Amino acid sequence: MPLFEVENLRVEFTTYGGVVHAVRGASFSVNAGETLAIVGESGCGKSVAVQSVMGLTPMPPGRVAGGSATLNGHDILASKTLDGRDIRGNLVGMIFQDPMTSLNPTMTIGNQIAEPLQVHRAMSKRKAMNRAMALLDMVRIPEAEKRAKQYPFEFSGGMLQRAMIAMAIACEPLVLIADEPTTALDVTIQAQILDLLADLQRENGMAIILITHDLGVVARMAKQVVVMYAGEVLESGPVDEIFYRAAHPYTLGLKSAMPTNDAEAEQSLMPIEGTPPDLFSPPPGCGYYARCPHAMDVCVTHHPKLNALGERHQARCWLHHEDCPVQVEDLYQA
Repeated sequence: MPLFEVENLRVEFTTYGGVVHAVRGASFSVNAGETLAIVGESGCGKSVAVQSVMGLTPMPPGRVAGGSATLNGHDILASKTLDGRDIRGNLVGMIFQDPMTSLNPTMTIGNQIAEPLQVHRAMSKRKAMNRAMALLDMVRIPEAEKRAKQYPFEFSGGMLQRAMIAMAIACEPLVLIADEPTTALDVTIQAQILDLLADLQRENGMAIILITHDLGVVARMAKQVVVMYAGEVLESGPVDEIFYRAAHPYTLGLKSAMPTNDAEAEQSLMPIEGTPPDLFSPPPGCGYYARCPHAMDVCVTHHPKLNALGERHQARCWLHHEDCPVQVEDLYQA
């Protein structure tokens, strides 16, 4: 049984312009000690999916319109109390996208790390602060005792990200959600943060859900990959299958738009032309058909199902239907 599993999740937002169908039946899972990467362009529903499960989506205007989310076999959407606070920060930790705006500027770093320990573990303030300094040392911030008394504006971007990681793992969560943990960092610091996450995972055995645009990060960290577009999962599978035997035109488009340092691969980047569909009124067929170079008439009117292509490898595309006349092997073999 997966440690953390989301099935057929649907999330909607009610606005003055209508209802936005932000997540449309997304499903994914991760096992203990493994890393799942969720990739896709901005606005595809990656962050909304995990934040809704954790109770971080304002309701209203948002609402979970359907689906389930289980942690260790227990449905946390059905059983959570206090707007998810029994889950959030305790069993599931989260590293937010921008640490410069996610931390409280009026509180010291040490107090912010100690707070979840006082709330969820009923520690005294002194014991929680001692643990906070140990966590700062664990995430390789030097002079932890001095740094714990400082405020966020006194930290660099890389140190803020490390402090966010310390806060997220303070209660030793079963699942750590990292939402774009390296976006605002330079390349050297990015590598250090990724190595730190990998080391912490080996030590604690926690599962990691990594939300990112960077396929290089995915190749380095993930074991399983989920590709999202227009609020739904278009492809999922082991990382080697996604990179070397991609089975959906959108995944291939993401790969073509990724730069490479291979001197022999003298080819220009291929952007994906067009824009995502309007989620106020999602298309009845495939959400990607308007941008797909292999679109067929059936893609416009009929919604494709997930096709099993191998062990744990699935793709939502009509090109994999048994009656499709196109030779899929000619299109998708990397």
